[in-house]
Amino acid sequence: MKLIFQFTLPTLLGMLFQQLYNMVDSMIVGKLLGAQALGAVGSTGAISFFVLGFCMGLCNGFAIPVAQRVGAGDFFHVRRFSANSGYLCAFFALILTTVTALSCRWILSVMQTPADLMEDAYAYIFVIFLGIPVLFLYNMLSGIIRSLGDSKTPVYFLALSSLLNIVLDVVFILYFHLGVAGAALATVISQGISGIACFIYMVRAFPVLRMNEAERKFDLHSCKILCAMGIPMGLQYSITAIGSIVIQSAVNTLGSLSVSAVAAASKLSQPLACPYDALGATMATYCGQNVGALKLSRLGKGIRSAVILGFAYAALSLTFILLFARPALMLFLDPAEPELEALLALSSRYITISVAFFACLTLVNVVRFSIQGMGFSSFSMISGVLEMIARVIMGQCLLPVLGFTAACYANPAAWILADCFLIPAAILCIRKLKSTYQTYT
Repeated sequence: MKLIFQFTLPTLLGMLFQQLYNMVDSMIVGKLLGAQALGAVGSTGAISFFVLGFCMGLCNGFAIPVAQRVGAGDFFHVRRFSANSGYLCAFFALILTTVTALSCRWILSVMQTPADLMEDAYAYIFVIFLGIPVLFLYNMLSGIIRSLGDSKTPVYFLALSSLLNIVLDVVFILYFHLGVAGAALATVISQGISGIACFIYMVRAFPVLRMNEAERKFDLHSCKILCAMGIPMGLQYSITAIGSIVIQSAVNTLGSLSVSAVAAASKLSQPLACPYDALGATMATYCGQNVGALKLSRLGKGIRSAVILGFAYAALSLTFILLFARPALMLFLDPAEPELEALLALSSRYITISVAFFACLTLVNVVRFSIQGMGFSSFSMISGVLEMIARVIMGQCLLPVLGFTAACYANPAAWILADCFLIPAAILCIRKLKSTYQTYT
């Protein structure tokens, strides 16, 4: 547990800095441009996660073969997998940037984005999609660095770039009057700087990654292995996001007030949920290295320790929300808003229900990422399908009847359904590995 906590903590700080990008965007947009602009940014959250989640999942998957080879002490393939990860990321970045930038207005229209939010939503998401290559750059490099056992250094670069993001937000919105597009541009530039910093550090700090010509060359077999890990993980994020898009589209039909309330609550819940993302990333590396080293008896122990940590945090976060939900939500809302009380009531309700089910989210992230680290990415994708099914049912069947209440319970329903599959799947995966590798320590 101590080892997992020590590795998770800097990973968590890095993810919090990434969330800080979005939080600062929302705080500045909400305070300086109003609730309608905040709602416009929030209305893009589901489609943004659909695309950007695929990118991050892909990079996380590419890092798993690297972690497994580090555990096995096979640094020839560490270098070969690292090089081919770069080639694959460049390819996917080119395709995704082109497709999403050309189609984002149509996507927002299909999602029934309210007419009064459409132009700001388009301006924001278009710039974010143009920044997909820098998202790939940072997530690929930080994943490789974590696979080598260093979870601290990427945090330092994100801390620097998060401060830059704050400055650029103010400059682009207040002085250049770029509106929500300025907030998006600040995010892209800041992420690009953190990615470049990671690259410079990795080149200088890890001599083990210095490649000869054979290790640098494109290798189809390595790409197949990387894609077998990365694509299911990316699709898991995107499949999960389809359910979120359904919920967002349904919430859009409730009007701008509900959209803005969900946007404010989501911006608060995202940093609160970061410890689970960090635990997940830690367990992917932990299980990947231990499978590579054939230390299979450590898999179950690690999962149990991570779950205990997650449950303890769930209790703390619920206490915080019960005591401080309204003042925390005011970080994203203008006190002069004419419908402030209604916004606070809806937002507080949404965030309280979500956090009350964080124990279920613990199991989703810890168990799913552990399964991925063991090399069973297809199982984790199935859990994403189950999450999507739960959200579709809540959005299409129950939201028209229950209204905003169904939106509040959509995420908890998705987490519970995924847990029903993931827990027995993890037990099965560990047993399969132990039966395959009879000699382990």
